[in-house]
Amino acid sequence: MSADSHIRPAGWNFDNSYALLPQEMFTDSSPMPVRDPEVVIFNQVLAQQMGLKADVLESKTGAAIFGGRLIPEGARSIAQAYAGHQFGHFTMLGDGRAVLLGEHLTPEGQRLDVQLKGSGRTVYSRGGDGRATLGPMLREYVISEAMHALGIPTTRSLAVVTTGKAVQREEPLPGAVLTRIAASHIRVGTFEYAARLENPEPLRALAEHTRQRHFSDLSDSFTPHIDMLRAIIDRQASLIARWLQVGFVHGVMNTDNMALSGETIDYGPCAFLDAYDTHTVFSSIDHQGRYAFGNQPQIAQWNLARLAETLLPLLDNDPDVALSLAKDAIEEFPSRFRTHWLAGMRAKLGLFDEQDDDEKLIGDLLSLMQEHEADFTNTFRALDPAACLEERFSGWHERWKVRLAQQSQSTAEAMKRIRASSPAVIPRNHKVEEALEAAVNRGDFGPIKTLLQILSDPYADNPEAEAYRVPSPLGKGYQTFCGT
Repeated sequence: MSADSHIRPAGWNFDNSYALLPQEMFTDSSPMPVRDPEVVIFNQVLAQQMGLKADVLESKTGAAIFGGRLIPEGARSIAQAYAGHQFGHFTMLGDGRAVLLGEHLTPEGQRLDVQLKGSGRTVYSRGGDGRATLGPMLREYVISEAMHALGIPTTRSLAVVTTGKAVQREEPLPGAVLTRIAASHIRVGTFEYAARLENPEPLRALAEHTRQRHFSDLSDSFTPHIDMLRAIIDRQASLIARWLQVGFVHGVMNTDNMALSGETIDYGPCAFLDAYDTHTVFSSIDHQGRYAFGNQPQIAQWNLARLAETLLPLLDNDPDVALSLAKDAIEEFPSRFRTHWLAGMRAKLGLFDEQDDDEKLIGDLLSLMQEHEADFTNTFRALDPAACLEERFSGWHERWKVRLAQQSQSTAEAMKRIRASSPAVIPRNHKVEEALEAAVNRGDFGPIKTLLQILSDPYADNPEAEAYRVPSPLGKGYQTFCGT
């Protein structure tokens, strides 16, 4: 380590393959050390899974690493270059307030990016201060860990440290740094950046790196680039379907926020539905509803089309053939999404087999929920063939009971499937806000830790979680903010 020899090793095992790409794809960049880092939230379970020593990382040594004062041995700190379509408009970007310490290899051989978010200015900061405030970093920690517990592919959060220095936004706010763990930070926007360089080699090298890192099963493919594109499309179709099955609204689905690993990344103005409404928008900057809840599948396909455009030179030497291959692949997205979505929604209704009318049965329930502003999470969790639903849902309920009776599995088995597919608790917006307010304004991290504990087992019937199942009183006027 780049500090005194008395510091105990934390178990890092870095191997930095991304830094072997052409120099155009990144810039060596050290985090800007913070004055007085203090670990306020630490993920012991994730640290153990990574083969790290939690006792070391919860000490001053960990605070120094997470605050950018201490670079672990073997790390190579870089800022990644990328671009992105932000609300449909192309922009050259890059890690403007984050650095990648490197790729940690776990005892099981899993390769994980370790990134400090809010670590100060880089060459890509474009006039920003490169810092982050405590509220958004805690929000990302809470929501990303909740998504993991829900079984949805996501980046993880290892720690949040406060910096001991205020960050100026509309008002001075406590500064913080988040340590984010990801399968990688390769985005659609990473390919958009490489494709616009005059030198074609970075794009080819990036594609090969991505294939080896995330799609190693394609190593023997005769058409590796189109096969990788199709695999990426399928992962995204599955991911977006799972978002919709728990009522998650990402809020800012720019192409630089779509990870090719298939993980959910960048929890800025995200939130979860209370009342079901496909037009729900939480982000304060999404004035036109581009990234509304119900638009997320179409936006994912649009983003993937931008990825396909970057790969055209690699798909075939004949531009017309390359374009045809790309179009065919992108046009597969709706059917792939529908397959994943229907499978998940059948499970939420306790269905084990498939019938042609299932999609209508699901759609009719969602229409009733939207019409009557029914709570998305609680409606599915409360489904029970033996229950007497209120009159406005009674007709649908009878149809559903008939459908259940047509499968070989018992009612008890159907109920078990429903409970395993429909969470009892999600990060309710008002509970998230209460916990953030306590931490940011009063320095009280107890509510955050309690919320994390409740969310760690979302499918259980936990009596202690009853207060966390109540729909938010904040209503449709609730807004979230990017935090940049």
